Amino acid sequence: MARARQIITLLQDYSIPLVVGVIAGLVMANVDLHQYEVVVDYHLFGSDVAVFGKAVTVHFLINEVFMVFFFGIAAKAITDSVLPGGALNPIPKAVNPLMGTLGGILGPAGLFFLLAFVFYGGTDDFVTVANGWGIPTATDIALAWLVARIIFGNGHPAVNFLLLLAVADDAIGLGIIAVFYPDPLHPVEPVWVLLTVGGMAVAYLMRRIGIRSWPVYILIAGGLSWVGLVKSGVEPALALVVIVPFLPAAARNEQHAGPETDPDGQAVAGESDDAEGGVHVRNDSPLEMFEHHLKLPVDFGLFFFAFANAGVAFGSINSVTFVVLLSLIVGKTAGVTLFSGAASLVGFPLPDRMGIKHLVIAGLIAGLGLTVALFVANKAYVAPTFQDPAKMGAVLSALVGVLAFVVARAIGIRRAPEQ
Repeated sequence: MARARQIITLLQDYSIPLVVGVIAGLVMANVDLHQYEVVVDYHLFGSDVAVFGKAVTVHFLINEVFMVFFFGIAAKAITDSVLPGGALNPIPKAVNPLMGTLGGILGPAGLFFLLAFVFYGGTDDFVTVANGWGIPTATDIALAWLVARIIFGNGHPAVNFLLLLAVADDAIGLGIIAVFYPDPLHPVEPVWVLLTVGGMAVAYLMRRIGIRSWPVYILIAGGLSWVGLVKSGVEPALALVVIVPFLPAAARNEQHAGPETDPDGQAVAGESDDAEGGVHVRNDSPLEMFEHHLKLPVDFGLFFFAFANAGVAFGSINSVTFVVLLSLIVGKTAGVTLFSGAASLVGFPLPDRMGIKHLVIAGLIAGLGLTVALFVANKAYVAPTFQDPAKMGAVLSALVGVLAFVVARAIGIRRAPEQ
């Protein structure tokens, strides 16, 4: 049992299901693109079955149902960060990484527009290509955290700096998806957003009356939110983003000597370490149990997301691929470094033991867009002419991890010893 848990933890920690899914999708798409498309677009219940006008295909269930829980887990991380004792609370200590986040949005978006103009300016395709500006603003939290730990070491403050930056980055990214990338096949009908607001109100009332079962929040309030977003033409995968913050959280004063363990030495469900100062906080609240029960299936489910979205033929690589990739690598690195560096100059310093070299590498690692970048590419472009090359750029951003490792070693950064 302990061995199985170790293997599962290893697979989760190193995002193996996601990586394998990317490879599997790429291989199948390049061996037999037609068969790959047949699998991804397969109508599970027949071509006549639809949910609110959307065909029930494999791709639909993955991108608009499964990804609800992926973004829900992301919303949980964001919620944690703004609670008392979290990385964004109080705000002053988070100013520097938040400025880095702003640079990590504006830098790649600005470079994307510039490169789109260089390659497509004066053509009829410029406006279409420019619509993909949101793709390079994303950062894959799990992969960025993994690469940061490998390069800096678990005990280095640059790891938490980058994690905070990535969480804030994805919070803004969720807003970008909701506002700028509505469903092109279903015109926006804002009145239906009221149903999503109703879901939020229901979640609030359930919290007020003391409901402690997280599935009740997800099924009832989350269900209302999902239907509201589908009918309004807004991305339904974001349904839980506005519901998760209403789940009751653990009180920060519920401290004890340490997490209980089972006979295998594993922490029992409902308890974990607080990232701030090693304080142990009881994690049996609905907010924590939501993540505890869904994190494993979501992490492994990313195999299917990657397979269904990363399958593009290498022959589809064109200028859009390099626009996306350069915006992620150069735009993120420059934006994070310049904005965070400027914050240091005006009195909001970097964490102790973190210098300009570490900041540059953190900015480079933030260019790992993969998961969310793939998702946005699906929304930014409808035609495969631009969608497939953009997705290839998002996939290739995974190589940023290798690039960051090489550059870090070249400029003298070594892994810090475990604290």
